[in-house]
Amino acid sequence: MNIEVNATAPLFELTDMYGREIKLATYKGKKVFLGFFRHAGCPFCNLRVHALTKVHQELKAKGMEMIFFFESKESVLQRSSFHQEVSPIPLISDPQKIWYDTYGLETSGLKSSIGHITSFAKTAIQAKLKGLPLHTMADGESISTMPAEFLLDENLIIRKLYYSQRLSDRFAMEDIFSFAEQSKSQVAIH
Repeated sequence: MNIEVNATAPLFELTDMYGREIKLATYKGKKVFLGFFRHAGCPFCNLRVHALTKVHQELKAKGMEMIFFFESKESVLQRSSFHQEVSPIPLISDPQKIWYDTYGLETSGLKSSIGHITSFAKTAIQAKLKGLPLHTMADGESISTMPAEFLLDENLIIRKLYYSQRLSDRFAMEDIFSFAEQSKSQVAIH
């Protein structure tokens, strides 16, 4: 079941792949981008993570933090130098998809298949050209997980959300920057 806009984000206390305790409640007072990605070898997700890490410092200067989730086991993420270098952004492994379910992520073989058929080759080439990981799924990973992104205000209220309908389909980067730049009163209105 999807989460609605203007709902309080479900709080979590988890350990990221770098061994740090990540408590969503401690992010109160800052805006937060929550990204839920597929598996560690997904070129669609790794291109998105790559793009987000490039603007991390700029968004942080505007008061926005980021937290990333992957469905891959921590051991799979640890083998990837790309995922190890995502730090200081927390990267949380959720192979049981507890938080994927809590945040209402969809599983759709049909939508995933359409994404693979229409744009996998192009996306895989882009990922390879950037030196990003691309590999088949490891133990427990799913080909049908659909990504999602959430923008939380300073009170950890979900003000914008994006449940992907295609594998390459996400918030426009301009929308993330616009949200980061909004004052508290503007966020509450939208």
